[in-house]
Amino acid sequence: MSESPFTDLARPPLNERALNRMLVRPESLWRRVRVVAETGSTNVDLAEAARRGEPEGAVLVAESQRAGRGRLGRSWTAPPRSGLTFSVLLRPPVEAAALGWLPLLTGLAAAEALRRVTGRVTEDLTEGSARRNGRAAALDVRLKWPNDLMVGDRKLGGILAERVGDAVVMGVGLNVSLREEELPVPTATSLLLEGAAFREREALLRAILRELEDWYRRWTAQGGDAEGSGLRAAYRDLCATLGRQVRVVMPGDQEITGRVADVDAAGCLVVVTPEGEQTVGAGDVVHVR
Repeated sequence: MSESPFTDLARPPLNERALNRMLVRPESLWRRVRVVAETGSTNVDLAEAARRGEPEGAVLVAESQRAGRGRLGRSWTAPPRSGLTFSVLLRPPVEAAALGWLPLLTGLAAAEALRRVTGRVTEDLTEGSARRNGRAAALDVRLKWPNDLMVGDRKLGGILAERVGDAVVMGVGLNVSLREEELPVPTATSLLLEGAAFREREALLRAILRELEDWYRRWTAQGGDAEGSGLRAAYRDLCATLGRQVRVVMPGDQEITGRVADVDAAGCLVVVTPEGEQTVGAGDVVHVR
């Protein structure tokens, strides 16, 4: 990258040393946090590391991605340091049938962290002095099935999962300081545009990773049981798709419309259509007004 990361004072670079000091401990899931100025895709990089036998717990954060991807192969672009784009490498000790819950778990962890942290207010009392922390209304971040992070009907971020042998690479993209003219699509949004009181990227990243570790440990301790770990109930509580009229475009260009009745024990969407109840394991969901 040609420009200095300190050129835009509203978008300072992440501090790799500070992130490791706060997140990497003997008892932690996270073994190493690496921050790079630019890469093609953090998911691709960690997938290659997984093939080489990298243990779980690696975190790769990119200040800019040249080939970022969203679900269904869509591109994901953003100006440098305007968001959080990172991937984590996990090797969950669960049956393959349970792995479908991992992207939903990651989305839930990110949503819960944002709901908690975005209402924090940090106020400088005087220049160079200590800071005073307070609270404001946090953003009402919810999930569009399976794992899009939403504020109302606008997309704040998303999750991309890639399986590599017994490993799963989970990629997270979150819009933090994007302005209206920088949004990749008109239906997107950012913490800045939604008026989040707190947008410090390092603290946001720490909060998401800690929430992800907490849910991951609960889920794996139950052998990947979404019901026994409380994952399914927590996900349903934040799922904005439940009860909505939807149009679902499925692989093979099949399309169904109906009302969402549930997210079942396998993490699939249960849609009540005129032809009867249908279970959807993969597809592009559109909330119908």
